[in-house]
Amino acid sequence: MKISTKGRYSLEALLCLALLPGSSYTSTHSIAELTGLPEGYLEQLFIPLKKAGIISSGRGPLGGYHLGKTDGEISVGDILRVAEGPLEPVSCVTSQSCPAQSYCLSRHTWGELYSEITECVDNITLADLVRAYSVIDEPEYVI
Repeated sequence: MKISTKGRYSLEALLCLALLPGSSYTSTHSIAELTGLPEGYLEQLFIPLKKAGIISSGRGPLGGYHLGKTDGEISVGDILRVAEGPLEPVSCVTSQSCPAQSYCLSRHTWGELYSEITECVDNITLADLVRAYSVIDEPEYVI
């Protein structure tokens, strides 16, 4: 399974929002400057994220975007499903209409892989990523 730029950039942009102090709105221009992501692409990515309630927006000079939920309520899986669509490695994993279902030798393997992927991405929240980023960003003091 390969995560496209849609998924990677969506996660990066939302992590940026989660790392910003306070609950003020932030423009796509500011997010683009902070992350190096293309502003026009961010605007496209934010449409489905807003529709899903992951982010919310405000208009006007102080408008922009901020998280629609707390960072602890947004999982990496939530973000990837909005950006990428279903996370199944093959389409027949969750479908009951597969013609080869009764004799497919690899279906169990794909099902196990799907379960592992889902469990992993659903158990990592933006709050977890913020904590991990904070640890990475801490200065090391050596005496």
